[in-house]
Parts: sequence; structure tokens; C-alpha cells
Amino acid sequence: MACYLVTGAAGFIAHRLTELLLAEGHRVVGVDNMNDAYDVRMKEYRLQKLQALPNFEFLRADIAERATTERLLEVASSRPFDAILHLAARAGVRASVTHPHLFYETNVIGTLNLLELCRQARIPKFVLASTSSVYGANAPLPTPETADSSRPLQPYAASKKAAETLAHAYHALYDLDVTVVRYFTVYGPAGRPDMSMFRFTQWIYEDRPLQVYGDGRQARGFTYVDDIARGTIAALRPLGYEIVNLGGHEVITINDLIALLERLIGKKARVQYAPPNPADMAANWADVSKARALLGWSPQYDLEHGVGELVRWYQAERAWVKAIQTA
Repeated sequence: MACYLVTGAAGFIAHRLTELLLAEGHRVVGVDNMNDAYDVRMKEYRLQKLQALPNFEFLRADIAERATTERLLEVASSRPFDAILHLAARAGVRASVTHPHLFYETNVIGTLNLLELCRQARIPKFVLASTSSVYGANAPLPTPETADSSRPLQPYAASKKAAETLAHAYHALYDLDVTVVRYFTVYGPAGRPDMSMFRFTQWIYEDRPLQVYGDGRQARGFTYVDDIARGTIAALRPLGYEIVNLGGHEVITINDLIALLERLIGKKARVQYAPPNPADMAANWADVSKARALLGWSPQYDLEHGVGELVRWYQAERAWVKAIQTA
């Protein structure tokens, strides 16, 4: 049984990752500051589920604060960590334009603090969750890891790219084994309410106007959360320093996604189109051949199945999630 530190443990992807690690018999120390980047009731819901499971320990703390590093060093002295899975982040391309300093503090300073924790506590493995947004506006489709990532479109992508380069520096200096996993548009039950899948589901169910920025022909390679969690766990194997895409094998336009949700929910959307946001990418689609070769991973959930799971979850939890703020 291994012991892992999972940051952002009450977050969408991290909470599912933690559930899978616990199901495998591992011990997990989860860290989260429970911030209000989006409706905190979603984080409280996920955390409550985790705290009901054996071998889970929770620390409410901010990774951007040096004092958190000291607290985690104390934990590591009695329960050494086999790896850090670093998923804590300020996420969201549009929000980063409004609050760039918050994104820098969490995504860059927070990552630096955790890398220092690895150095001081001699933790051998660091898995860093990054984003497809680093590829910018003109990436080839499907996008391989070798595509240019030096021209981010917003502070969010820039902060994640900075985190990647910091991790590489610690690999080069201290021989830290690092795997960077770049996520492509993740969705599923208990997802982030500021993301399109959650918002569209809520808006259609509750007969609210459905806002689309642009003409709806922008395309996304959506990835189901269980596939992402499995790929992140697979990235725990020793690789030296690698960057690996984790993404869905199906690409869908926003208009076609709305049509799929309408069919599964059984209601029509009241779509309102607005001008496109310059922070948004027109399309993303992952080349995951490297993940197949290095990690033995490939996505298993198709959109019909994955979106169906999301819709069923929303229906079961509708009494409270209908009031979740999606702005």
C-alpha cells in the first residue's frame, strides 16, 4: 500500500482520482483550501464523499503559502509520501483574464512550494496536472505533445506552462521523476459548474437561457473524468521527465453537444449566441498516441455513455444542484 499526497482533493478530477486510489487500497492525504473559485457547495459535496472512505486524511490548507509546506513536511516525517499528484489549480481561461494574480499565486507559487516539498522530503515522484490550453491558437489537430506551447492565449495557460518548466528544472537539478499530464476538456458527474457540460445540463433542465460564446461551431475533444483519473494514476510509473496528453477520442461541436444533451434530457434548449471570447480556443483535440505507448492508456468512455452518466447524476442530485451558481 502506497501513500500519496493529492492536492486540490475536493476538486472535480482530484476527488475522483482519490476515490480510485483508495479503492486500490492506498492511503491518501488530501489538501485543499476550499476556495470560492466556483460555488463551494460542489467542493463540500465531493469532500464529504471522500471523508466517508477509509485511509483518507484531509488537510485544509493553501499550497501557495509556505506554511503549508512546513505542515506537509511534518506529515511526511511520519507518513512518507510515495508521490505527489498535484491537481490543485486556479482553472478557467476567462476567469484568469479577470484575476491573473490569483492564478499566478496558486499555479506557479503553489507548484514551486510542492516541488520544494519533494526536494526536502525526498519524495521521488511528481505528477503535474496541466492543460491543453498551453497549445494556443494554431495547434495542429489532433495535437501532439511536440506542438508549440510557447504562445499561450491567457494567464491560465501561461501559469500552467510556467509550472511545467519549474517541474523540469527540479527534474534537472534533483533528478525528480516528473510526469506532466495535459488534460483536454474534462467532464462528468459532480463536475465544475463553470464548465460547459455542467452549465448546459443545468440550463436545459431548469429551462434557463443557454449562453454560447461564438457560433457554436467551435469543437472540443471532451474527456470523461474516469478516463482522466485512470491516466493520471498510470502516470505514477517512473518515466524521468515526460509530458503526456490525456484526452478524449471523440470531438464534438458545441452545437452538436447541445443537441445531444437535449435528446438525453428530453427538453429543448433556449440557446442565445454571443460574440466569441478571445481567450477561448476554436478547437482542441488530443493526439494520445504517446499515452498509449508510455502509459498503456486510452479513453474508454464515449460521449453517449459519459454524457448519459452526467445527466443521470444531475437528475439524482437535482434538488440541490439546480441552485448551484454557474457564473
